[in-house]
Amino acid sequence: MIHTSIHAHGRGAIPRAKKNRTFGDGVILALLIVGGLVMMFPLIVLLLNAFKTTADYNASGPLSWPHEFSLTGLVTFWNRVDFPQKVWNSVWTSGLVAVLAVALSVINSFALGIGRVKGRRWIILLIMLANMMPQEALLYPLYIMFKSMGLYNSLWSIVIIFTVIQSAFGTYLLSSVYGTFPKAILEAATIDGASRWKILKNIVFPISTPTLSVMLVFFFIWTWNEYMIPMSFLVDNSTQTVPIAISSLTGDRLMDVTTTAAASLISIVPTLIFYLIFQRTLSRGITTGAIK
Repeated sequence: MIHTSIHAHGRGAIPRAKKNRTFGDGVILALLIVGGLVMMFPLIVLLLNAFKTTADYNASGPLSWPHEFSLTGLVTFWNRVDFPQKVWNSVWTSGLVAVLAVALSVINSFALGIGRVKGRRWIILLIMLANMMPQEALLYPLYIMFKSMGLYNSLWSIVIIFTVIQSAFGTYLLSSVYGTFPKAILEAATIDGASRWKILKNIVFPISTPTLSVMLVFFFIWTWNEYMIPMSFLVDNSTQTVPIAISSLTGDRLMDVTTTAAASLISIVPTLIFYLIFQRTLSRGITTGAIK
């Protein structure tokens, strides 16, 4: 009887009970769709206006469909600000900051979470308080410091500043994770003669790779979108990043809306490509961290 009933459902597969969707599920789904459309609304407005002419925008407004497809705004922005140079500046600074900040976070967190340095709780508290400090409070002392070092108006100043800022957050995050690392594994590695460096390189780092990949993606995007400090420290046109290039299109009495819309649209393309490339890594890292 048991054998017959099992094969009756197809190779021993146990039938799954179908879940009936309730009215509440439909309401939640509808709210999620509405929320998604609200979040997509700014992007839709950019798409509508990025390919309009100025005359078309003035005649029909920002929410109408373009009467003719125009690349004037994109071409104007591309040539006016030397967009390839701005993209390279943003990619170079954001990529370097992401890599250095992750590496510094790992080293700091290994010392605080596993090395158990003296006063680790006070150090972590100071790092947390540093994360809460507004960037406006850092501008003047950073300006004096980098001016005296000869790094003002240099991309290296941006790399150094945001490596420290991002690694402070990464250290605060990772130190709590490393603090719960299984001691049995560390003790076994120590008995086998592994040094601190080998424990970090061969045990701790491979296990925490999913978390580090998530941090790498976020650090890149956060640094890419930074505006205030790069605007204050990058004066020459050749050193400026993409967000600063977009802000240069607006003035006190003049703003080309279609060019600004085209600039905003094209500026998110590199970060969107970066996100799509690392999407699987990002989702895998979040899922692995949730399982652990």
